[in-house]
Amino acid sequence: MYQYTDFDRQFVHLRAAQFRDQLERWQSGKLAEDEFRPLRLQNGWYVQRYAPMLRVAVPYGELSSRQLRVLAKIAREYDEPEAEVYKTALATQGKLGTHKLPTHYAHFTTRQNVQYNWIPLAKSADVMDLLASVDMHGIQTSGNCIRNITSDERAGIAVDEIADPRPFAEIMRQWSTLHPEFAFLPRKFKIAITGAKEDRAATGWHDVGLHLVKNEAGELGFRVQVGGGMGRTPIIGTVLREFLPWNQIMNYLEAVIRVYNRYGRRDNIYKARIKILVKAEGQRYIDDVEAEYKQVIEHDGAPHTITQAELDRVAASFVPPQLATRVFRSAEATDADLRAQAADDVMFARWLQRNVAPHQNPALRAVTLSFKRRLQAPGDASADQLDTAARLADRFSAGEARVTHDQNLLLPWVHAEDLHALWLNAREAGFASANVHLLTDMIACPGGDFCALANARSIPIAEAITERYQDLDELDDLGEIDLHISGCINSCGHHHSGHIGILGVDKDGKEWYQVTLGGSDGSLLSGAPQAGKVVGPSFSAAEVPDVIEAVLNTYRDTREAGETFIDALRRLGIEPFKAAANGARFKVEVAA
Repeated sequence: MYQYTDFDRQFVHLRAAQFRDQLERWQSGKLAEDEFRPLRLQNGWYVQRYAPMLRVAVPYGELSSRQLRVLAKIAREYDEPEAEVYKTALATQGKLGTHKLPTHYAHFTTRQNVQYNWIPLAKSADVMDLLASVDMHGIQTSGNCIRNITSDERAGIAVDEIADPRPFAEIMRQWSTLHPEFAFLPRKFKIAITGAKEDRAATGWHDVGLHLVKNEAGELGFRVQVGGGMGRTPIIGTVLREFLPWNQIMNYLEAVIRVYNRYGRRDNIYKARIKILVKAEGQRYIDDVEAEYKQVIEHDGAPHTITQAELDRVAASFVPPQLATRVFRSAEATDADLRAQAADDVMFARWLQRNVAPHQNPALRAVTLSFKRRLQAPGDASADQLDTAARLADRFSAGEARVTHDQNLLLPWVHAEDLHALWLNAREAGFASANVHLLTDMIACPGGDFCALANARSIPIAEAITERYQDLDELDDLGEIDLHISGCINSCGHHHSGHIGILGVDKDGKEWYQVTLGGSDGSLLSGAPQAGKVVGPSFSAAEVPDVIEAVLNTYRDTREAGETFIDALRRLGIEPFKAAANGARFKVEVAA
């Protein structure tokens, strides 16, 4: 993973010191609330429904075991609200049916970040110092700026990789951090990058989606999409360039965002994202970007051209791990041992199938630790669980883990011969659910239990569905299904891209849920990215599990041999599934 330079480290420490000064001036009354608010937001500190929420940046998802231990320390020692705040939160949420609000937890997000829900602002500077001690921060995890740059969690190790996207992501991180022209954009701005044939980073759904490709001459470059996004108006990004030489990507990004910064709507927050500008202007936006790009190249002197020396410098900072020396065993012998172990234990066999992916190094594997299990929200990790993840990373993955887009952790450097031992340890820790890409491996935002923007709670819906589908035989029979849940139209749970999407809505002050079917994030399983279609009027919370079951039963009753849920849905169309969903509504007795 990337090794911070002395400059990187000094920058983060200075920013932490600056934030402490700002906090102390606010506490003493020398800095007004409206002056302090943008400063804390620029460092990742929100104020949510009941308490502050901190968002910690995890660039392109990479975490060291040392960083995981500090994240655990923060959860254990700081993620606890004042007693009166917690009492009020429990009383208020209790009226909705939530009787458990976990503290001392971290939460993995779809943007590969880490969030905390309860840290008091009075302790925020101490937390920033702790983060800086392990090269971490919350800079630009909020505000109308370029946010954390995400990537494929298998970057640098994927067998289908065209080129490692991480050095480019790091160059973009350095360029975008405190960029003087882009610190106050019309709205937040998100970039995703992948270097693999399969898009595991949902690039089409981002303000800018970048896909490393090679042209017919074998030259490396980028396919550039601009203007994707979810929210009130789900839109897939428009392709501006099918091929852009790799060394020009920063000049081109500069042009893309300059045009957005110049013409993006600032008079209407709901129309401020770049997707609205691209959709409204169409070819004129593309032409303006090309004209601005020409200006950058011909008149500005192409200042952001990536030289080979610069790419090599940054790439060299991604130091390969020092793997334990092993006695050489052939891949055939290792595979034979795994087959024998799997034959003796069906649960291990399932785990190998679902949670283990191939690696560029045939002696290694990439292993997903599932953070989707009963009685915990998707993506939640307690302090003890974070410490355990750090121990597993140290023992089995050269001290490295990665946050996935699906809110799990991936260990990228596991020796194939250690898989059984890792499985035993992961099972003891509760991380070995063999459900990766199955129904219960769902994405869900924190929803109305924590977020001030949410219209409805997400976590109880996730819990109810998870509880109903605990039988692994049934999950395997249903096959791979993307289920995504958002508590509001901001779509932090990516409901638009789910094969099944659930969106919390408000009706007369009560929680209701809109269901969509047929969404895609752009993966090989799902096909080209697209937004799901709405299934009729919204459903009550109590109805949602029955609605999901009715939809899945329709799939089981109508599928062809070997057909996935998303393929059956596209073959049959939405109508039979929609009819089944609406048939699951509770019948209201009408008095005679």
